[in-house]
Amino acid sequence: MNFSSLIVEKRGGAATITLNRPEALNAQTPQSLAELKEAFADAGRDDSIGVVILRGAGRAFCAGMDLKTTFGQDGLADFQAGRGVRFGVVCETMEAIGKPIIAAVQGHAVTGGFLLAYTADILIAADNAQFMDSHARWGLIPGAGESQRLPRRVGLAKAKELLFTCEPIGALEAQRLGLVNRVVPLEKLDEEARALADKILANSRNTIAILKALVNDGARASFDTGMNLERIAVKGGMANMEPNPDRDTRLQAFKEKKR
Repeated sequence: MNFSSLIVEKRGGAATITLNRPEALNAQTPQSLAELKEAFADAGRDDSIGVVILRGAGRAFCAGMDLKTTFGQDGLADFQAGRGVRFGVVCETMEAIGKPIIAAVQGHAVTGGFLLAYTADILIAADNAQFMDSHARWGLIPGAGESQRLPRRVGLAKAKELLFTCEPIGALEAQRLGLVNRVVPLEKLDEEARALADKILANSRNTIAILKALVNDGARASFDTGMNLERIAVKGGMANMEPNPDRDTRLQAFKEKKR
């Protein structure tokens, strides 16, 4: 599968998707977002892949939407007519695939790039990472769910502050807010992302896919609804009692280790 704005490498059970427009700080266009959506969907379909790493080439993760392209003479008309894929569709694909996604963020993650970063299941940030939402600076209204997704991640008050001021926050502040899982030196970013991917790959892909769906769906629902979803998963045979070669192999290995 050939992409003009991405590099996709599949190795050892992990698919690494690299945003590859470094000259534009990996700012996205409708075409590049369509490619990104397809890259995630392809990773979701590929049985050889158990985890996805999303990263950016060059000195930034992603500067959001390429305003020059999107709001040029023809770009805005195409975008408004729905012919371009928006960040929200990409994020929905990220959430829908049954593979964990690790975002490895360095430099700036701005607006749509910020959204991509915190939509990932796990976010590793380099110590030079900066996160911000700039919709209000340019007089734009979010259309990819930022006004709903961000408050669910950082709380109502902090989300309003970030959206209203358009001020950036650093990696350590983002970690304090619960947006970032861990902060690492820039030179260790790719190494740490791969090491975390390998830890995930050591576990049951089937269980992880179910857990991702349960956590994502439960986060949007009441506690009781989330508990009911978990019970349905068990009773529906997706978990404990149905024949499951992966689970049976793991349990047998555990029994033999205990002897």
